[in-house]
Amino acid sequence: MHKRTIYLLALVGLCGCSRAIDPPGDALAQSLAGRVAGTPRSCISINSIDNLRVIDPTTIGYGSGPTIYVNQLRAPCSGARQLNTIIVDAHGSQYCNGDHFQVVEPGSIIPGPACFMGDWVPYHRP
Repeated sequence: MHKRTIYLLALVGLCGCSRAIDPPGDALAQSLAGRVAGTPRSCISINSIDNLRVIDPTTIGYGSGPTIYVNQLRAPCSGARQLNTIIVDAHGSQYCNGDHFQVVEPGSIIPGPACFMGDWVPYHRP
């Protein structure tokens, strides 16, 4: 075999193993599939079973089961990615519009800049 053929086969093999990158908003669409939006709320109660999760740099989610709450942040959260840990400066037993949080990347101990929550939209199964 010629070197050119070997390089071409190696390149094709690498391309076949790579995972396609999901377009922005795809993770949110998958999470909310089959659910109906309810009336936005300024605060939601914190449940010790559920965790906040980053959906994309402009959106976080909370909850599971019958209701998932989606929060469109006041502004994009620099560095927010799906595997980040969210640290919230919550006051009381609720997450509210205006509360701020920071994200920490896996393997890091230094939190990123402050990000601010907006209103919470509940999504229920019909």
